[in-house]
Amino acid sequence: MPRLQEIHANLLDRLREAKEQGWLGEVAAIEASLAAAEHKLAAKHTTVHLGMPDFRTTVGRFTPRPRRSDRCP
Repeated sequence: MPRLQEIHANLLDRLREAKEQGWLGEVAAIEASLAAAEHKLAAKHTTVHLGMPDFRTTVGRFTPRPRRSDRCP
């Protein structure tokens, strides 16, 4: 969070400079970045449970266990 606050302050300084210099394209880009930073600062940070990953489908082939009727005696 402190880093995001630092970025926000820097964007405000850059926006002021861009407006003073008349860099309209730069003003638009900084305003978009500033809006995103403000959105992140305003968002509540909560923990999200992502569940347990299932590696069977991502690692190699998955061969199901043979059924009892398929086994040799």
